[in-house]
Amino acid sequence: MSVTTGIHHITAIVGDVQESVDFYAGVLGLRLVKRTVNYEAPDLYHLYFGNENGDPGTIMSFYPLESDHQGILGGGQVGVIVLAVPPGSMFYWRQRLKDFGITYMDLARFEEEYVRFADPSGLLIDLVESREGPFSLWQFGGIPEGYAIKGLAGALLFSCNSAKTAEVLQEVLGLDYIGEEEGLLRFKAADSLGNVIDLNLENLPRGCSGAGTVHHMAWRTKDKEEQMKYHELLEVSGMEPTPVVDRQYYKSLFFREPGGILFQVATDGPGFDNDEPPESLGNELMLPDMYEDQRERIAKRLKPFQVRAVKPAGK
Repeated sequence: MSVTTGIHHITAIVGDVQESVDFYAGVLGLRLVKRTVNYEAPDLYHLYFGNENGDPGTIMSFYPLESDHQGILGGGQVGVIVLAVPPGSMFYWRQRLKDFGITYMDLARFEEEYVRFADPSGLLIDLVESREGPFSLWQFGGIPEGYAIKGLAGALLFSCNSAKTAEVLQEVLGLDYIGEEEGLLRFKAADSLGNVIDLNLENLPRGCSGAGTVHHMAWRTKDKEEQMKYHELLEVSGMEPTPVVDRQYYKSLFFREPGGILFQVATDGPGFDNDEPPESLGNELMLPDMYEDQRERIAKRLKPFQVRAVKPAGK
């Protein structure tokens, strides 16, 4: 059995593109490492944010809908995205959220403190201090050195069938079971980022896709050969994986696990510097080869935006 090292990326649906870029770059300080389009809907942006390199395990990506179609949180979804911040930095992040007028709440699970808040579209995010994983070298928005978000810590999953989802996490993806606490199961992968998965044991009514919800979560795999082993295992398990497709920055297959969550298996390479140099990641619109001859038409239909520093509320 192949064993994933953790989360490759998490992709969510948001509303206004400029509002979302201001939040994830300007407030949270993440680097926009790729501005491209949705493969199936090229009139829709696909924006990737992460650390300085856009390394697997640091990536959040977004489809900005530019509409008021709000999703409904429920079963069959990643309910909360969890981001890792350096040890001793939570006081800074509480103050930063307060300065920007963002309401947050303090939570605890598995003897760890979390700060929970929502992005402008209602997407739930937790911060947790983590000693694991390298510090992010990307600095933006006035966030001091040593305080920047490292990347993904993990996720909290909402399932329609938690027992079946737990089986997939262990028997298909190879995560280690850590323990149970107050209606949650915890699993862990081997990597230092994107490695902690909490599963809500309550079987929830199915959610509805839209702004403020996660579209899918991608798991890491080393290369296409290892990816094909997952494909074979998923077929045997009856989960009907999609064919492997080339997404320019990684190779991808999708499957929906029995609890309703859409998972992806993505290769670590070739990476986001596949079509532009590391120093200018995210600066220009990069299109899949199949859409390059439509660049002018596509660019005209996409709403322009800027990556810019934003000022705290009242300043």
